[in-house]
Amino acid sequence: MKIALGSDHGGYALKCDIIQLLEKLGHEYKDFGCYSTESCDYPDFGEAAARAVASGEYDRGIVICTTGIGISIAANKVQGIRCADSLEAEMTRRHNDANMLAIGAGFTGKNLAERMVEVFLSTDFEGGRHERRVNKLNAIQP
Repeated sequence: MKIALGSDHGGYALKCDIIQLLEKLGHEYKDFGCYSTESCDYPDFGEAAARAVASGEYDRGIVICTTGIGISIAANKVQGIRCADSLEAEMTRRHNDANMLAIGAGFTGKNLAERMVEVFLSTDFEGGRHERRVNKLNAIQP
């Protein structure tokens, strides 16, 4: 699976941990920034990763900031993105066919974040009654 990554300075260290996990699991990835703990703006990197997923170039995305909220808002501004900033990584996939996961590095430790990523990447969309709802989400125009 090809994964697009993005973070701001608050999520940089956790993103580095997630990169090690992705390598261990054998996933391809691209880091769309940031590349240090120097203060920066999360919308830039959330949008870049989201556009890569929305284009189909990447299968899923993972974005990280201090809370997970701001960067998920940025990602969700991109048409076709369903980014969830939730500890319920399994249900975001099963019921919402989320194609991006947002993580709050200020609230989520390395072990929990790694488990969330593993579940997010290994859980399939259930379809069925949820497909109708996801289609409605996809039809909403910005």
